[in-house]
Amino acid sequence: TSPSSHQNSQSDRRVRDPDIGRNGLQSYTLKPSDNFILKLHDQSDGGKKVEMILQKPLDREKEETVSLLLTAVDGGEPQRSGTMLIHITVLDANDNAPVFTQSIYKASIKENAVNGTLITQVSATDADKGSNGEVSYVIGNRRRSYSNLFKITQEGKILLNGPVDYEKLQIYEIDIEATDQGGLSDSSKVVIELNDVNDNSPIIRLISKTDTILESSPSDTVVAVMNVNDPDSQENGKVNCVINKNIPFAISSSAN
Repeated sequence: TSPSSHQNSQSDRRVRDPDIGRNGLQSYTLKPSDNFILKLHDQSDGGKKVEMILQKPLDREKEETVSLLLTAVDGGEPQRSGTMLIHITVLDANDNAPVFTQSIYKASIKENAVNGTLITQVSATDADKGSNGEVSYVIGNRRRSYSNLFKITQEGKILLNGPVDYEKLQIYEIDIEATDQGGLSDSSKVVIELNDVNDNSPIIRLISKTDTILESSPSDTVVAVMNVNDPDSQENGKVNCVINKNIPFAISSSAN
């Protein structure tokens, strides 16, 4: 027999012994008795009905099948017994939530990466079987811009889905949820760091200027003041200012 332990908490068994009185059926034993206990009921015809009652939950993820030996013993001399082997198949229940392999995933991409670029891949496993163990992924951030910039496939691959700009935001933190078919879920975080590329030209802004200058003006007279800035970072943001050669003017920087 193969009753389902997740559907039936008890199972009835009846054994008959043609002998009567002391020589008749006296008791049952069940081995192993880790998960089930026996309950006896005397019948009007002299027989005994036994119920096998689940007292400790079974776990399919630890043991998919359970084999039990039911023994019926009489009280005669010599004592006689009969046995029955009981095979129990443990059916799966959605009692396990998905679990991510990492709580935080880290990745980096260049700010000029094209749409569809693979950023990283996340993974969550579910110990349940069949549809109970099937996991789907979604981006959980409430900020709509994140769902527009990134997307996640059913395999857990995170892809670039929109333009990103290092000069606007250098790090994105994305919440990822893994959900099984029964609604149980786990969450993880993906930290994406943008790498700067030299995609900005220096910007020159004139702060002040002198329209005329006396021919007797001494050297080092300030003619104009300008501000030069490049939004890029590190080496990409460093600027070098030059002017035409062979003219009576020079350029100097006030930056330290």
